[in-house]
Amino acid sequence: MFALQQFVVIYALTFLRQNVLGSKIINGKIAPDNKMLYMASVQDYRGYHICGGFLVSENFVMTAAHCDLYPTYVVLGNHHLRSADKLVIQIAEKYKHPYYWVVGHGYDIMLLKLSTPVRPSKRIQFIRLPFREMTLNENEKCRVAGWGKINTSGNVVDDLRVVGVSVISPQVCRERWGGLPPNVICAGGYNTTKGFCQGDSGGPLVWKGMAVGIVSYNRAIPETKLGNCNYPDVPNGYTDISKYLNWIRKILQGKKS
Repeated sequence: MFALQQFVVIYALTFLRQNVLGSKIINGKIAPDNKMLYMASVQDYRGYHICGGFLVSENFVMTAAHCDLYPTYVVLGNHHLRSADKLVIQIAEKYKHPYYWVVGHGYDIMLLKLSTPVRPSKRIQFIRLPFREMTLNENEKCRVAGWGKINTSGNVVDDLRVVGVSVISPQVCRERWGGLPPNVICAGGYNTTKGFCQGDSGGPLVWKGMAVGIVSYNRAIPETKLGNCNYPDVPNGYTDISKYLNWIRKILQGKKS
């Protein structure tokens, strides 16, 4: 087991299971109300935000497999989580990738089937997925968004925030982490002050209006097991959606995984 697997299993998962306060977009800005209308808040039975997600069809929201922390509802249609004017839909079924075990082994992808279909509107839109396997070039500009803390020791916030990040080469990412799980995109974090932290999981990495990645992992602080938003030693890791298109199509078409 390479270093990344060992580190993520010990620290990142411990944090995610015990501290589900929401996302932490670092050095970003509040997202405009008329943008990123595919964003979803995945919430537990108490209505607490546990992960981000994004609407990919009228019946499904995509998120990370490690967000299987008793997700019960999906909230759409408003970037402000405390607003009463939002659409709350119960989750009918969840489909984790069958090869998922822990974050460090990859396959960190999950589809949530909604109990009621969602129609596109002025407040809710789907986001496109890749139509074939692809590889992003180094330094491609992307965006990542989420709700919650904006720094390591900051307070939780309720407005969706977004930040721009650049793709980091697999070679640099592998060197910095000491290895990589399969099918990962690295962007933000390393050598910059922008990116995400633990708890922002499940949100999309967006490139040219397309969801190409899913927020998966970052470094945690060993002494506290809390997310470390004071970057600069390792890149952020995202699940590469284009590598799972066959599995995704089966689920969206109503076939079991």
